Amino acid sequence: MAAEHGLVPRAGDLNLDGLAVRACPVVHTSQPAWGYRIEADGLVAVWAPEFWKFPDWAAGADLMFAEASGWDRPIRFHGGVGGHMSVRDVATEAQRRGVRRLVFAPIGRPSLRAIDAGHRPPWGEWGSEGRTYTPTHGRKTDERSPRRQTDCHADRDPPALSARDQVSSA
Repeated sequence: MAAEHGLVPRAGDLNLDGLAVRACPVVHTSQPAWGYRIEADGLVAVWAPEFWKFPDWAAGADLMFAEASGWDRPIRFHGGVGGHMSVRDVATEAQRRGVRRLVFAPIGRPSLRAIDAGHRPPWGEWGSEGRTYTPTHGRKTDERSPRRQTDCHADRDPPALSARDQVSSA
């Protein structure tokens, strides 16, 4: 669609006074895909709407929005070219990697069926349309935790993974 208008799509970073939005690569399909790491006032929010492998650059986020396409098992794309992690696996990885608050959004059909059946993620919460989510440090004082600088560009434009490589890295 962009080419029809003489445009070339590009994912890039934005740095404004005190705000950094970083386009960070995710393993999702055989095509390039990104999420975003947003840093401001010592806080980190992550938007990772689709991924097959948990993004390293999301570790330690104060607030993470993560996909919920698959409920209790991953969704593998035809031909082994990526897919979606399951809610259960995302919850386990986010907690293990120090994410302070995990919100599942967008929510796919298998997860919608789980919600209808009364299931809840093992850790984290279902996103709610129209709700506002604010990252916090999770502390009762104004003390700020030291924030590890994350260079999500170290993985920028990685070579395409073969189906065999993606299976072994999952």
